[in-house]
Amino acid sequence: MKSSSKHWDTIFFDTEDSKLGWYEKNASQTLELLNQIPGWKESTVFLPGAGTSVLIEELLSKGVKLVLNDISIEALNRVKDRINDQGGEINWLCQDIAQPIQSTLKKVDIWIDRAVLHFLTDEDDINGYFENVKSTLKTGGYAIFAEFSKTGALKCAGLTLHRYSIEELSEKLGSSFNLISHFEYTYTNPYGNPRPYVYALYKKEN
Repeated sequence: MKSSSKHWDTIFFDTEDSKLGWYEKNASQTLELLNQIPGWKESTVFLPGAGTSVLIEELLSKGVKLVLNDISIEALNRVKDRINDQGGEINWLCQDIAQPIQSTLKKVDIWIDRAVLHFLTDEDDINGYFENVKSTLKTGGYAIFAEFSKTGALKCAGLTLHRYSIEELSEKLGSSFNLISHFEYTYTNPYGNPRPYVYALYKKEN
């Protein structure tokens, strides 16, 4: 089954955040990579497939400007209710991240994907995703990825996954992206199941 807005709307409508299979109490692994980026707290950050991640509040608390994208309007509405009047500059974007992003969106400094890319299994969708990374990110900007590794689970949220290695991520990004840092991390989900991830930080050189 292909990822769809209806599929994700149902999940976010029916499931509490803490019961989601990808729920994390903190975003320490992502912050480890963010802290390698000079001046990241003054950045505009694009979160594809933002879902209801606690990373959103973490970034807002640092003064970061956000573009929050998700295919699910239920997820985005839950975040709106949760942050309420917390403030911060947010651009809300509800769309399939494999499709071209609106041309009126200004280029961003940082792209952070935590567990979104691996849900795209169609080659055209994968290529569309990476075109969005390349066209949305400023020259000199950074991209962070956290995806199921080659030893990770075959499915998540009822969907078949495309698992990644550093080599494949680098190939898809192309020669204009330079690998800065990467590591493997095994996340334990709310049900006690280990989920091996690969984390990576790239810089767009041109």
